[in-house]
Amino acid sequence: MTGDGIFQLFAFLLPAVVTGAVAFYFFRLHTRNEEGRRRFLLHKDSQKNTLPIRLQAYERMALFLERIAIPSLVVRVAPKSTNKNDYEQLLTRTIEKEFDHNLSQQIYMTDECWNIIKAAKNATIQSIRKAGMSESDNADKLREDILNATMDKQSPSATALAYVKKEIGELW
Repeated sequence: MTGDGIFQLFAFLLPAVVTGAVAFYFFRLHTRNEEGRRRFLLHKDSQKNTLPIRLQAYERMALFLERIAIPSLVVRVAPKSTNKNDYEQLLTRTIEKEFDHNLSQQIYMTDECWNIIKAAKNATIQSIRKAGMSESDNADKLREDILNATMDKQSPSATALAYVKKEIGELW
C-alpha cells in the first residue's frame, strides 16, 4: 500500500471511529440514566410501602415515652400495698413490660434513635431507684419523692421524644 492509500484508509476510518465513539458515549449515558431512573422508582415504591410502617413504629415509641414519663407513670400506676420497695419494683416492671412490648419497633428506626429511647428508659428506672433510696417509709411517700425529684428537671422521656419528633421530621 502506498502513502496515498493509507491516507485514504484513515480518511474513511476516522469518521467511522468518531461516529462509533459518539454513539458509544450516548448509549452509555442513556443506560446510566435509565438505571438511575429505575433505582429511583424502586426506592420511591419501597418508600411508599415502608413509610407507613416506620411512622407507626415511631408513633408507638412516642406513646411508650409518654407512658414512662414519671408524672404519667406515677399517676397511672398506683401502689398495691404500702410497701415502698414493692411499689418501686412495680414501677420498674411496668416500664420493662412496656419496653418489651415495643421491642420489635427497633427494626424500623435508626440505631441512634433506638439507643436514645433505651437510654431514656434506663434513666427513668434509675430515677425511680434513686428516689427509692430515700427515707420514705411507705409507697405514697415514695410516689411523692419520685415526683418531687423529677419536677424541676426535664424528664429523660421528654428528651427522647424530642429526638423522635426530629427524626420523624427528617423522613419527609
